[in-house]
Amino acid sequence: MPITMQFAADLIGAKYCDYSMDYRVLVEGQLQVADQFGFDYVNCMSDPAREAADCGATIEYFENQPAALIEDQALLADKLALVRLKIPDPLGGGRMHNTVKAIALFKEELRGEKLIEGWVEGPCAEGSDLRGINTLMLDFYDDPQFVRDLFEFVIEMELRYACEQIRAGAELIGIGDAAASLVGPEIYNTFVWPYEKRLVDGIHALGAKVRIHICGNTRPILGSIARLGCDIVDLDSLTPIVEARQKMGAQQIVLGNVNPVAVLRQGPPDFVTQTIAQCHLDAGARFIIGAGCEIPRDTSHENLQALCNYGRLN
Repeated sequence: MPITMQFAADLIGAKYCDYSMDYRVLVEGQLQVADQFGFDYVNCMSDPAREAADCGATIEYFENQPAALIEDQALLADKLALVRLKIPDPLGGGRMHNTVKAIALFKEELRGEKLIEGWVEGPCAEGSDLRGINTLMLDFYDDPQFVRDLFEFVIEMELRYACEQIRAGAELIGIGDAAASLVGPEIYNTFVWPYEKRLVDGIHALGAKVRIHICGNTRPILGSIARLGCDIVDLDSLTPIVEARQKMGAQQIVLGNVNPVAVLRQGPPDFVTQTIAQCHLDAGARFIIGAGCEIPRDTSHENLQALCNYGRLN
C-alpha cells in the first residue's frame, strides 16, 4: 500500500493541480499506478488543504506541486473567528466533495477488486492548517481551552467528511496527523490523543477501518498510538519497526517504513528489496509493504516495482 500522489499524476502525464482539483484525473492516476505496479488499494490523497479550503482558508495553488496553506493569512489568526466558523458541507461542491466523487468513481470502476481508501486530516494537522502551525504550538501553552475548542470543531467536521466518503464506497479512512509528531508525549497525550481516539472510534462506528499516518519521528508516542485502536499504523523511516513492534504488540498491523528518498529514490532495486525484506523480518506477521511516506515523483519504476514484487513473492 505505497502512497503515491505526484508519482501517479506524472505517470499519466497530468499536471498536479489537475490531479488535486479534478477527481477524474486523480482516479485515472490511481487506477493506472495500482494496475501497473500491483498495488492492493487506491487512495484519495493529494494535499492537506481540502477541508481548510472549504472552510475558507487562504490556499496557494501551484501548477505542478501540492497546494500550500498561507500561514501568515491563517483563517483563525483571530481566535474569536472560531465561534463564527461553520462546518462546510462535504457535498457542497467544494474540495471535500471532489474527494467523495473520486470514491464513488473508484467504486464504479473497481467493482470490489481493490481496497478504496478515503482520507481526513487529524486534529493536530487540521488545527495547524486553520490556525497556523507555529501559532498552534504556542496555543498549547497560552490558551489550552482554545485548542480544545478548535479540536472539537475539527473532529465534528472530519467525522461528517468521513461519513460521506464511507457512504460513497470508502472501506478504509486514512487519518493524516503529521503535526502530532512535533509535540512531546505530554502534549500529545493531554491534547492530541483524546481527539484522535474520538476520530478513530467515530470512523469505526461509521463502518470503516482506520489507518493513521503521522509523518516524522513517532518513537516517543508509539505506546499511545497503539492505544488508539487503529487497524493500520504507518511508520515513517525515522521510527524503527523493531521498536514499534515492541511497544505496539504483536497484533498491531504496521505499514512501512522504507526511507522514500535514501532507499526508494536513490538506491538500486536490489537495495530496495533488501530493505523491505529487513522491514518484514523486523515486523514479523501483520505487516503491510509501503514506504515511510509518499513515493517521490521521480522514483524509478524499477525501484517501485522491486518494492511491490517483494510482496507478491513473499
